[in-house]
Amino acid sequence: MPEPRIAADAHGGGPLTFRAAVSRLGSTFRTLSRHRQATLMLIAFLLYNDGIGTIIRMATAFGTEIGLSSGALIAAILLVQFVGIPFSFLFGSIAQKIGTKRAVLAGLAVYTGIAVLGYFTRTEAHFFALAFLVAMVQGGTQALSRSLFAALVPRHLSGEFFAFFGISEKFAGIFGPAVFAATIAVTGSSRTAVLSVIAFFAMGALILLGVDVEAGQREARAAEAAAGAARRE
Repeated sequence: MPEPRIAADAHGGGPLTFRAAVSRLGSTFRTLSRHRQATLMLIAFLLYNDGIGTIIRMATAFGTEIGLSSGALIAAILLVQFVGIPFSFLFGSIAQKIGTKRAVLAGLAVYTGIAVLGYFTRTEAHFFALAFLVAMVQGGTQALSRSLFAALVPRHLSGEFFAFFGISEKFAGIFGPAVFAATIAVTGSSRTAVLSVIAFFAMGALILLGVDVEAGQREARAAEAAAGAARRE
């Protein structure tokens, strides 16, 4: 597909400097902070998604510690990918019945159970059972989180906010593995480190509980209406 012509940069044209990029990120954050519910949702997502990412990234290290072969680890990863597809659709159906926010909270409850069960995992069969549980909630929880965030931001700002969302998500992926590694350094076992991930799910869920979805949607639609009126003038 041909790329559309890019309009001249509002800050003077030419490639964006690092300083200008940081300035725009700050401007986007200030704009986002005026939408309280969307901001709360973003903070909640960054916390619990850090926990999800940590489980995904550290799974092979954990499996190796309990004695799984490379073949078994690869099979478990493939299981998560293929089983996750139908469960993502199932999560969408569940969200339509109980609401997106409740569906995400249910997914976080399952992830908390996965972390607890991970502490007691001893065999290859146990590890595959955990992989199946992860497959049940991984795709659906993350997809519904993005859908919920999209419902809380004005449509005319969605590209800007989701760009900020993506950059923030990269930085958030640092803390979970860091806590995991620190716990291993202190305890000498990744089994205990798995339990540390529960803190990310708990904090994220608590903040998510405080998100008023209906109020956030009203704020977003009001901002859209105001932007539309300004353009017509």
